[in-house]
Parts: sequence; structure tokens; C-alpha cells
Amino acid sequence: MKKATIIIPNYNGLRFMEPCMAALAAQTCQDFEVLVVDNGSTDGSAEWLKSHEIPSVLLPENTGFSGAVNVGIRAAETPYVILLNNDTEAEPGYVGALLRAIEASPRIFSVSPKMIQLYHRDRMDDAGDMYSVMGWAYQRGVGQETGRYDRPCPVFSACAGAAIYRRSVFEEIGLFDEMHFAYLEDIDVGWRAKLAGYVNWYCPEAVVYHVGSGTSGSKYNEFKVRLAARNNVYLNYKNMPDLLLLIHAAPLVLGILVKYFFFKKKGFGKAYLEGVWEGLRTAHQTKRVRYRREHLADYLAAEWELIWGTVLYCAEFSRRQMKKKER
Repeated sequence: MKKATIIIPNYNGLRFMEPCMAALAAQTCQDFEVLVVDNGSTDGSAEWLKSHEIPSVLLPENTGFSGAVNVGIRAAETPYVILLNNDTEAEPGYVGALLRAIEASPRIFSVSPKMIQLYHRDRMDDAGDMYSVMGWAYQRGVGQETGRYDRPCPVFSACAGAAIYRRSVFEEIGLFDEMHFAYLEDIDVGWRAKLAGYVNWYCPEAVVYHVGSGTSGSKYNEFKVRLAARNNVYLNYKNMPDLLLLIHAAPLVLGILVKYFFFKKKGFGKAYLEGVWEGLRTAHQTKRVRYRREHLADYLAAEWELIWGTVLYCAEFSRRQMKKKER
């Protein structure tokens, strides 16, 4: 049996499939299987997959990122699964580095690679995902020089665009939340694993180049802004007990206000508020993490990471602003 199954969710991403597959064929470690889960594409993706005899699950409709990868995880029989966006090109050592990193400890749930912008290869795309006390999720290192992120370290969550996961842990904490459909589902599953005592890790030796927004089509659009705002509400409601929600209420509300004015300037203020309101109305339909006293230390560790995530966000934001002024 192979060690890993590489699950590639696809929705009208035919233009990305050939370079993505070519990069996987060039991997120095071939201890993996490939499974494409197509979300009802209409651009010829299904026909291309069939003609190239690539193992695939062809879904009749778009189930979102969460639905597609869950189908793949359920179908996988390997100890590990690698979730890989179709708009990526992996360096030859990518799979081998991820496997070495996750096998270093049974407490590691996920490992995030060094994701670099495909069209600006001196700039980071993601060095693991972080979260803050204001309810802001962000890509660690985005836009920064690649050389700044050459050290392995724990992160709040792996970015599901190119990360490896220990499949057995999903049986304990559950799969990706399909109510999310897309966006922040990786932060949610990483947070759930953290509260169960597991670790999410960053491995700079695993390098992958990423187009970014290959499926949604742009960094900001009404669909993406609305869904992310809604899912942000789900994220906090699910993973914070009532007492922590009360403690975090003020910074979370402040975070919502700041984001509203940010998106209002970009023309998406209404979409953002609609997403927040939908999240508040439907959060009770999600499955909350049950608080267990024996995991108090894990809750405290997660709280510290939220604080650290806020400090790191401010530092990286300031660095980006300084770079803009220098230009």
C-alpha cells in the first residue's frame, strides 16, 4: 500500500490540470496515489480525466471544497492524505518532505508546505495559516520574501491547498465541515485537532507554487466575501465554549467592524454584512466541539496562539506597509 493519497478537488480547472499532474509525475518520492474529485465541472475536465485514465470521482454537482475533499478522504485507504489545489505546481521533493515531516511524531495532525506565488517566485503565498483574537484568519508570510520562512515551526492550521493530514485523526475529530462549502474550513479542522491535543506544522522543505484563487477567479468577489464572513462566525461558535466566546466578544466585534469598513471601501460591504448575518442565523446548525476538562491545557495553548497570531499579523502588516512606502 502507498503511504499517501493526493486528493485534488477540481471545479472547471481544466487549464491547471496538465501542469499540476506533470509536477506530480516528477516527484522524487512516488509513494502516493492520485485521486481527483471533480465537482460537476462543465469545462471538459471530466472528459480530460477519463482520456488520461486518471483515477477520479465525478460528482454530478458542485459540493464545494469541503464536500469534494471529504469524498476523497472517505475513499482513501492510505495512512495520510494530501489535499492539493489544482492551480499548483509542486517541486520534485514536495511529497517526500511532507511525509518525513508528518512521520516525525504521531501528535502531528497536519503539515503545511512552503507555498510560493507561481508568478512571483520571490514572494510567499502561505507558510501555514494563522488566526487572531479579532477573528481574522490569514496566510502567514503572504507577500513576504521567501527567505524569511525557511524554518520549520508549529502553525495554527495547515493550508488545505497543499497540506498533508493524518487520516486516522479525522475519525476522532470529524471531516471538513460541509456547511462551510469553501473558505476557512482548513482553519476549522486544524483548530478542532488542536483542541484534541494534536499539532499542525510548517515544513519549508516541501515547496509548491500556487496561482491563488484559481477556482473563484479573484482575490475579492461577492461570493467569496459573503461565504468567508459567514464561515468566520461558524469558526468561532464551533470552537469556543460559551465562556471563551464571552471573553472574546469585544475583539471579535471590533474585528467585524474593521472588516466591514475595509470591504465597504472595496464595494463589498453589503455582501460582508449579509455573510455575518447568515452566520449568526445558522450557526446553531453547526456541530460544536464539546468541551472536555481533560483538554483544558489544549484550550489554553490555543488561546496563546490566538494572541501570538495577533502580534504576528501586526508585525507582518507593518512590514508590508513599509515595503509599499519604499516602492
